[in-house]
Amino acid sequence: MAVRLSYAPCPSGLTALRTQRRPPCCSLAMNGSKASGSDCKFPVDFCRTLTSPAVSSPENALLEMNKAISELESNPPSQNSGIIRLEVPIQQEIQAIGWLHSQCLLSSCYFSSRNQRSSNGGSDLFYVNNEEFESEKSIVSIAGIGSAVFFQQSSPFAFEDWRCIKRFLSKDCPFIRAYGAIRFDSMKDMSFEWRSFGSYYFVIPQVELDELQGSSMLATNIAWDNTLRWPWGKAIDSLHKTMSKISSNVTKFQGKVSRTNVLSKNHMPDKASWNVAVRKALKMINEGSKGSGILKVVLARSSRIVTDADIDPIALLASLQGEGENAYQFFIRPHNSPAFIGNTPEQLFHRKNLTVFTEAIAGTRARGKTVGEDLQIEHELLLSSKDQLEFSIVRESITRKMELICDEVMIDPKKAILKLPRVQHLYARMSGQLRSADDEFLVLSSFHPSPAVCGYPTEEAKNVIATTEMFDRGMYAGPVGWFGGRESEFAVGIRSALIEKGLGALIYAGAGIVKGAEPSSEWEELELKASQFMKIIDHDRPLSNYVKSDLLDTVNWSRLDIIRAKE
Repeated sequence: MAVRLSYAPCPSGLTALRTQRRPPCCSLAMNGSKASGSDCKFPVDFCRTLTSPAVSSPENALLEMNKAISELESNPPSQNSGIIRLEVPIQQEIQAIGWLHSQCLLSSCYFSSRNQRSSNGGSDLFYVNNEEFESEKSIVSIAGIGSAVFFQQSSPFAFEDWRCIKRFLSKDCPFIRAYGAIRFDSMKDMSFEWRSFGSYYFVIPQVELDELQGSSMLATNIAWDNTLRWPWGKAIDSLHKTMSKISSNVTKFQGKVSRTNVLSKNHMPDKASWNVAVRKALKMINEGSKGSGILKVVLARSSRIVTDADIDPIALLASLQGEGENAYQFFIRPHNSPAFIGNTPEQLFHRKNLTVFTEAIAGTRARGKTVGEDLQIEHELLLSSKDQLEFSIVRESITRKMELICDEVMIDPKKAILKLPRVQHLYARMSGQLRSADDEFLVLSSFHPSPAVCGYPTEEAKNVIATTEMFDRGMYAGPVGWFGGRESEFAVGIRSALIEKGLGALIYAGAGIVKGAEPSSEWEELELKASQFMKIIDHDRPLSNYVKSDLLDTVNWSRLDIIRAKE
């Protein structure tokens, strides 16, 4: 059983967001039981986290959790609406992705922030906890099963949708979070493979395994609302059904993808059509001063891979972890749906209280096979006028958006090299102070789509994409992440794929087209970005043969693998 909330459509746009709101929700529903005239402006009546004593194993955690649920059931809350999180700490670190792989095929999700495994927590600007967070352990990754509440609609994600999600979240319960994704372009017709996701999809999992640094935690979330005809009793019954399917038999998960043979690989567009599309975009860019004003447009490719055996999306994602130390990893699968997975290096934003962090990434080169070759490629990237133009467009666009929403905007460094296992990029990071808590929605709405995945100016670039690309991006290049009471974090859903049993994989990749771009070079960039999936599915040469291990040791994120560069 799941919880669903649905709302009326609303106009979008940054200017409208400051002055317009959807009318009070005209309909909300939990499992199809609807109520009219409900308003989601206010938090639920009751929000609480209850933590049991720590146990030694997943088996004991499951026993302790069932005991806690029974005790809560015998003394139910009296409030009309609420959400309760039950936690059982485990005195060993359990792989969240391995736990997820051991569970039955319910709706499920997985999210892992980058660099959480580092010993020093990373740079002060990014992930070092402030005083309010020092007493809390950081979540390395989270795997969720079932849904205490899920939020989904076909209309574009709007302020009232964000508010309805936030009513279930609280600063006092920071680990109650809603995980999900938003379409790249909610106005574009939705293809069949993306229909189960809607325009957006967010879920507060019913059961979670939170992987911490050196330990773990089994958790359950119970949500109810009498107004929506989803009372406490139904919520508890639904949780019991999910708990009966939870396995505690979790072994070390190697994440190896079963050997498959690729039967077919079809690109949309193919190389000839890609060349035509890039030349068309370049013509518009070169004629920008005559009317269009387009400086950059990001064109993408969808590659359908059909294999002789089904691809396990969780195993595929786990196989990417060798390349994912510096990347966000995500897995989102609504009930009876394909799985959207990704290994993205790009942050959209990270909010802690009123502090917001973001970054600019643009320009791509491969890594070298030796230290010397890698430094030479880095030097070429820094001197490339084409890549410098692309990076400057992204950085300046994000800076202007931050200045509209934030005070005290900082950019440090002005330009750097971000090194990842297969690729390296031009890079800068930024931070600022929001003026109010509601500005989180403005951050999300104004930062997406970024010039890194759309182009600049935004609306003109979106129009070029809509009229040029003959496939539905879906959640590819859209916001992927989570909302919480104290903090929220979103990545950009690139380096991603849609996996479905019987249909193979759809692998997505894009390239930024600016003045000076060449169609053949941009095609090679698509191939490079898609290679992290293809080398696993195709069982091609391992990563250690692609980039030498001694070179990888020199670019560990915990040692700040960004190389500062002068303008």
